[in-house]
Amino acid sequence: MDYYAIISILIVLSAVFGYVNVRFLKLPTTIGLMTITLLFTISVLIIGQFNDAILIRERALVSAIDFETVLMDIMLSFLLFAGALHTNFDQLKIHRGPVLMFSTLGVIVSTILVGGVVYGILSLLSLNVSLVYCFLFGALISPTDPIAVLGVLKKANAPKKLEAKIVGESLFNDGVGVVVFLTILSIAKSSGADVEPVSILKLFTQEVFGGIGLGLILGWIAFKMMKSIDNYEIEVIITIAIVMGGTLIAHKWHLSSPLAMVTAGLLVGNDKLRQAAMSKETEGYVDKFWELIDVLFNIILFVLIGMEILVLTFRLDYILAGLIAVPFILLCRYLSLWLPIKTFAKRLNFVPHTNLIMTWGGLRGGISVALALSLPKDMYRELFLVMTYVVVVFSIIGQGLTVGPIIKKLTEPKQ
Repeated sequence: MDYYAIISILIVLSAVFGYVNVRFLKLPTTIGLMTITLLFTISVLIIGQFNDAILIRERALVSAIDFETVLMDIMLSFLLFAGALHTNFDQLKIHRGPVLMFSTLGVIVSTILVGGVVYGILSLLSLNVSLVYCFLFGALISPTDPIAVLGVLKKANAPKKLEAKIVGESLFNDGVGVVVFLTILSIAKSSGADVEPVSILKLFTQEVFGGIGLGLILGWIAFKMMKSIDNYEIEVIITIAIVMGGTLIAHKWHLSSPLAMVTAGLLVGNDKLRQAAMSKETEGYVDKFWELIDVLFNIILFVLIGMEILVLTFRLDYILAGLIAVPFILLCRYLSLWLPIKTFAKRLNFVPHTNLIMTWGGLRGGISVALALSLPKDMYRELFLVMTYVVVVFSIIGQGLTVGPIIKKLTEPKQ
């Protein structure tokens, strides 16, 4: 199947499913699309028991798509730039301390806790998996997905200072999570031999600080270029070039492209800088363009996640492992947030029950699925992919549908 046919089918399905959601279900985009696609895929599976023509074609479509490459190398940079562009920079600046701790220390602690718990769960189910591979699963499931989080929070009416923490963490922790995942993956591949702490630290520093540094440079270049002209067509193209060119540079120099795009997006979207660089007309076009990109890629992404069910190896013990892991992963997230919240609670006057809200509002999504798909087959790829899928589906639908009412109940003033 050629690329044009694949893209066309995905766009058509996205348009139809998006219409059904907006017209009838009226759910947040991520939740609605995930739900509709899952129902569609399950229907195809049922029909396939009687006539497998449609099932074979849909499996061929899904198999032809390299989900990891599509998300990590193409879509993620656009989505993170779009998300950062519309993030409240002033609120994020106020809460930079906890956001930094959530997205670094929080991810590392969660990785260790989840890895240990999953090792115990798999042992109880007689699935003998080495501890280092369980840490790999901990690394891929710990980052919250900014794409899913941003989509749900738009309709959750969270207090601004709480939203800044959740959105800020989700924008930065996926970049850190990918670096942690790659570090553990390199250790697993070498079986612990020839891996020195200095090389691990160098990799982490290069990816994280190099990515942020690249983002600052790209954002500054975009600002200077846009300030020197007043032409909305070219200024929109400049923002596209920053994302695409920046991603290429990050991959070439082994820097974190997610962190680079978040940093560049925050810089270009900063109210003071954008007012100095863009006319009102340009601001409108830039914002509308990136809102459209955000919605389009979001819809395609969650249609893809829903369709991935067709290529998974569903074994009862794999599904059971995923279901048992869900509450423990939430508990590990709660514990990983405890220290940062305690550290900054008095200084920043957190919203009541911040830890509980951030635990439930930290949704998992496409990034976790993409990282699971990138695992080599000899590292229990099928097992961890099914477990990841179970966690992601519960997160998007179960947590996503209830996070709004929970935020409202826990933050509204007591009578």
